[in-house]
Amino acid sequence: MYICLAMKIICFTSICFLLLCLFINNVENASNSTRKSNITRMPRVAKESKPRGRMTAYAFFVQICREEHKKKHPDENVVFAEFSRKCADRWKTMNDKEKKRFHEMAEKDKKRYDTEMQSYVPPKGEKTRGKKRKNMKDPNAPKRSLSAFFLFCKDERPKVKSANPDFGVGEIAKELGKRWAIADGETKSKYEGQAEKEKARYDKEMTEYKKKTKLATASPTKISEDEDEGDFDDDDGADDDDE
Repeated sequence: MYICLAMKIICFTSICFLLLCLFINNVENASNSTRKSNITRMPRVAKESKPRGRMTAYAFFVQICREEHKKKHPDENVVFAEFSRKCADRWKTMNDKEKKRFHEMAEKDKKRYDTEMQSYVPPKGEKTRGKKRKNMKDPNAPKRSLSAFFLFCKDERPKVKSANPDFGVGEIAKELGKRWAIADGETKSKYEGQAEKEKARYDKEMTEYKKKTKLATASPTKISEDEDEGDFDDDDGADDDDE
């Protein structure tokens, strides 16, 4: 009888102990879940985008040309090369007064860009990827001067290609480099003289070009009153790259 009673007590105690363990385990799990849900997550800081690059007067001209052309011919597939050529041709024929508003837009955009860049802080470890995007080149800008070596290459390249029809671009460049290296003093002096004239030509044209550009962005009172009034209405537009 005592043995039976002892067995019952042992069984009851075991069951109570098991239930107590299960209860403690459930309490711990609930506590962990609550703790995790109460943890304050650090908000993700949105990556500040770098200010959009400034646009040139010619780029604004192209942009407006494209928009107007799209409105007039929404279903037309534009041939980029032809579109670009027509836009460049039109820009060359425009007078300073016609270009003035585009220069003003460019000046305003430059101020916007400079202001945004002053407050822009690049993320740590940010590196410049690839090449910097080039701006559209003004077709009226002077053609850059060539060095003595490039003037030499301009004359010699046809000869190298004729003598070596199977040469690729790299091989032609290598051969031109060799020919320049062994060229005599008289030959080099000839091209160095041409290069000096080229540089003088470029400097002169660039000075005049900058004066015209500055005049185009001047106030209306500084522009002569006898200039022809020109309304902008053109279907052509294009992109070009800045050198």
